[in-house]
Amino acid sequence: MFPGKGGIRMKFNDSPASLLIRATNWLGDAVMTTPALAGVRAAFPGTRIVLLAKPPVAELFRHHPDLDEVMVYERPGRHEGAVGRFRLGAELRRLRFDGALLLQNAFDAALVAFLARIPERAGYPTDGRRMLLSLPVPLTRDILERHEVEYYLCLLDGLGVPRPAMPVLNLHVTEGEREAMATRLASLGIERGSPFLVVNPGATYGSAKRWYPDRFAAVADALSEEWGSPVVVMGSPAEAPLAGEIEAAALRGVLNLAGKTTVREMMALLSLSSFLVTNDSGPMHVGAALGVPLVAIFGPTDWRRTSPWTDRARVVRVDVDCSPCMLRACDRGHECMLGVTAGMVIAAAREFLPNGVRAGA
Repeated sequence: MFPGKGGIRMKFNDSPASLLIRATNWLGDAVMTTPALAGVRAAFPGTRIVLLAKPPVAELFRHHPDLDEVMVYERPGRHEGAVGRFRLGAELRRLRFDGALLLQNAFDAALVAFLARIPERAGYPTDGRRMLLSLPVPLTRDILERHEVEYYLCLLDGLGVPRPAMPVLNLHVTEGEREAMATRLASLGIERGSPFLVVNPGATYGSAKRWYPDRFAAVADALSEEWGSPVVVMGSPAEAPLAGEIEAAALRGVLNLAGKTTVREMMALLSLSSFLVTNDSGPMHVGAALGVPLVAIFGPTDWRRTSPWTDRARVVRVDVDCSPCMLRACDRGHECMLGVTAGMVIAAAREFLPNGVRAGA
């Protein structure tokens, strides 16, 4: 049941046979929608729930317990441009969805659902798409100021879908994926079952979110020595140069896997790890969802809205008058990141030491 205009409750079918969910495009945002996905699954246990997502996010949600199927939005590719949108709309129309829940805020998400002739189309009326939604949920200032996890849960609230009593992030890595990564690590010198640390120096949104390679290297050296654990540096192909700088600066050596893992392999790597040091990024949220203790370095982004949704994380940041500016590139000397020292990050990581990250623990 969804509430309609004027407080009149409207039915999203009493028991919809099929529901399309349009995923967000960024990995981190997608992870933060997982409590909302759990709420939808609990509300409609017999419904076939299909997620439409671009390739990286589609990979993230493969094997997810709250979904029955993941469809890939091939853009760029066969769904690119006006012809591609009509092609996708026709593909979805043949599947005869009863409703669409649009977690992505873009006009494009509503347009595709409209072209698919899905009768009920629910979402926030952002990006000029109100007329394409049959069930627009008002977006208030209060919602905009909440954590991103809450932002998506408030969408459920506005639709009369009960939210989970204890919202938690949820991703799934198969035992086969974990075994394959453990075997790969063993071949590279990290013994099966032994603890190791992961450093994630990248951030897709922009350079302003990235801390400094020499400081990551200093943290890696200190924690590796104190905890007796090897260090793995991860990242996308575009972030390989950053990882290379850390590899060159680290006195104790690191295993550099930047640009050498898929999304699923990155998830498997994090699921096996003992600790993560990271910028505010998609892998930060993946680590949080997989229960990895972590330290997250924040600068230009709003820690109040995108901090790791877990009690196993520490956020390290400094107060400067321009933060959070939300800029992709800094135009003021990167004060918010310069102020975060290696010592601050090491001290935050040490708070987890009693939990036993040491080798053999």
